[in-house]
Amino acid sequence: MTGKINSYKDLIVWQQAMGLAVATYSLTKAWPKEELYGLTSQIRRSATSIASNIAEGYGRDNTGSYQQFLRIAQGSLKELETQLQIAERIGLATRDEVRHMLSATEAIGKMLRQLIIKLAPE
Repeated sequence: MTGKINSYKDLIVWQQAMGLAVATYSLTKAWPKEELYGLTSQIRRSATSIASNIAEGYGRDNTGSYQQFLRIAQGSLKELETQLQIAERIGLATRDEVRHMLSATEAIGKMLRQLIIKLAPE
């Protein structure tokens, strides 16, 4: 990559958010079927919302709207972090699985904050 951003797909934060969403589906795949409409669904929606909001915001015509979608992505990220910790506490996920996922959410959160700051008017 040349460093030029031609699409939201060129954003490292979007790429990592996509990876996190895929990892979330892998994590929850073996969870009990009775959780399909509970925590499994919640976690999957939160994870997919992060990348989706980055992409949707990028497609907006103004910076303020883009920043708002990035903030929504941050909110979804915090939801996911909370849901992962619940999954660990109730025994659906191991400490190591959650720790790995939380490491990814932390990195994505930092990138989101940096992008929001970069887009702020001077």
